[in-house]
Amino acid sequence: MSFLLARTAVAPSPPMTAEEVVVRLGRERAVAILRTPDEALVRPALDAAVRGGFRCLEVTLNTPGALDAIARLAGDPELLVGAGTVLSVDDARRAVAAGARFLVSPVTDVEVIAAARELGAVMIPGAASPTELLLAHRAGAPLQKLFPAPADGPEYLRACLGPLSFLRVVPTSGVCLANALAYLRAGAYALGFVRSLFDPDDLARGAFEVIEQRARAITELVRG
Repeated sequence: MSFLLARTAVAPSPPMTAEEVVVRLGRERAVAILRTPDEALVRPALDAAVRGGFRCLEVTLNTPGALDAIARLAGDPELLVGAGTVLSVDDARRAVAAGARFLVSPVTDVEVIAAARELGAVMIPGAASPTELLLAHRAGAPLQKLFPAPADGPEYLRACLGPLSFLRVVPTSGVCLANALAYLRAGAYALGFVRSLFDPDDLARGAFEVIEQRARAITELVRG
């Protein structure tokens, strides 16, 4: 049975403000990010991550059934749900209408950042250099996604934050159990786990118990 379907129904609570979303992401320190071409895997994969301790989840919009998955997760008041691969203002509107409280993109688009603010959602645009990170911040994004993460990710992040310590950076690609603490010690605000959590081979063979175990190891590590 789905973890979420097994929960006792509770009265809906008021939506979190954007600042509350930022605080929650910083407190949880880990986001489970699902991208898969197979819609049948979406529900069991996300439920496995939740059973393993993740409370912040992101579903990329190029995953089949992404908006339905976001709407289902958003119905649980204990979860904070976001949409990934948000590339347009229309993407942002559809994701927020489905229940997404934060929006993530691989690029920095000032129009999408502005739309997210108008919608009351937290925008996390992608940026790969100090210049791009600062531009994203100045455009109004409260968090910035380090993407793609370089091979020496923690040291690169530390170097970027040296003169730009006011940034709140969330590395994603390349983040795994082995380097998570190094990223946090380098100053990462939170971390996104993609393939290192939802391993494509595990998804293909339906090894959701393995994903759950990996999720538990990750969340226990990052929460200390």
